[in-house]
Amino acid sequence: MKHLSRRTFLRGAGVSLALPLLEAMIPGARAAAAAAATSPRRMVAINIPLGFLGEKFFPTGTGTGYELSEYLKPGEALRGDFTVFSGVSHPDVDGGHSAEKSFLTAAAHPGSRSFKNSISLDQYVAKQIGDKTRFASLTLGDHSLSWTANGVPIPVEQSPAKAFAKLFLTGTPKEVAAQEQELDQGRSIMDTVLEDAKSIEGKVSAADRDKLDQFFTAVRETEQRLSKAQAWSQTPKPKVNAAQPGKLDSTDLVGTFKANFDIIRLALETDSTRVVALGGTGYGLVPTIKGVTQAYHALSHHGKNPEMMGQLALIERATIEAFWAFLGSLKQSADGGSSLLDNTQVLLGSNLGNASGHLTTNLPVILAGGGFKHGQHLAFDQKNNYPLPNLFVSMLQRMGVEAGSFASSTGTMRGLEMMGV
Repeated sequence: MKHLSRRTFLRGAGVSLALPLLEAMIPGARAAAAAAATSPRRMVAINIPLGFLGEKFFPTGTGTGYELSEYLKPGEALRGDFTVFSGVSHPDVDGGHSAEKSFLTAAAHPGSRSFKNSISLDQYVAKQIGDKTRFASLTLGDHSLSWTANGVPIPVEQSPAKAFAKLFLTGTPKEVAAQEQELDQGRSIMDTVLEDAKSIEGKVSAADRDKLDQFFTAVRETEQRLSKAQAWSQTPKPKVNAAQPGKLDSTDLVGTFKANFDIIRLALETDSTRVVALGGTGYGLVPTIKGVTQAYHALSHHGKNPEMMGQLALIERATIEAFWAFLGSLKQSADGGSSLLDNTQVLLGSNLGNASGHLTTNLPVILAGGGFKHGQHLAFDQKNNYPLPNLFVSMLQRMGVEAGSFASSTGTMRGLEMMGV
């Protein structure tokens, strides 16, 4: 490629136009580095609600010399792109299956009657960078992992086909006009509601004023979403070289995961969003996997029964192989001077360390990509677990979000370093 001066201008008819900074203006390796530096940072969080069999997930040995476990071996080609964590959990997050609500929030005691959730990691990031893309975030899967600052769950899109349509299919001009009218009406309703609420603010108690403040915040957030939706309504959706997924059987657990992973990759490639949360899927059904004859959830309560553990391993192996294939597709997708995986943090984990006993300690966790120094197993105390929210702080900081804490964190993740710092 011919080198251009950084002061190159286009001239004609008495007009001169300065060119933007191009790769051709930066010699060699500096061009690649500059391209990588301008690529946006992204984050994907995935929860497998029933976890993994620990003896097949966790590696032996620590640091960079660890030995890959059965479930990690299919990802061996990506070894330098991910870190495995053991001995981690969310402090005071208990309640068995209820802990799924706290996977990305780390809010304590999710099984209690008085539980009130807090903002999830993905929504914390979306509030900071969500205005840069058509969709501030995507929430996919069977169960929502995403929660607002007021502890309200973000609606989840369960159908990969509908998620694809939302991202890439454009309606007719009549449908677009109808959508714009609905947006206008929605904003008018918000204006009326806010005016009515403010008229009673001076007539209520301090406790009610706090509730009203929360309400006003929710209204403002809704107004912002409406305004953003209207701004994007006339912007054409990106075209992708991929077909819309067909209708998937609810028992096709692996097929659903793969379809969601494909949609996530396309969403990131087109910069339709930079924040995605994917909840687990199909764990109450009998998956259509050869050799599996019992429901996923029932198998997770194996009680050390060899036959049940064998069937459970078939499900878990197929699930994590789909995950490795997803990471491989991100690795192969160019993004500026690097890959999509280099610029995307991908968190895989579970709210249960042992589903058979409903235990919420010693959680299986992997972090891939996103500009960290990987290729290691960070092992912490199995009895006195290291706080997993510390990893969330490191992830936030890598996303460029100024955060010194998150939920019950005590700092950043010990032993995890960023690239280039």
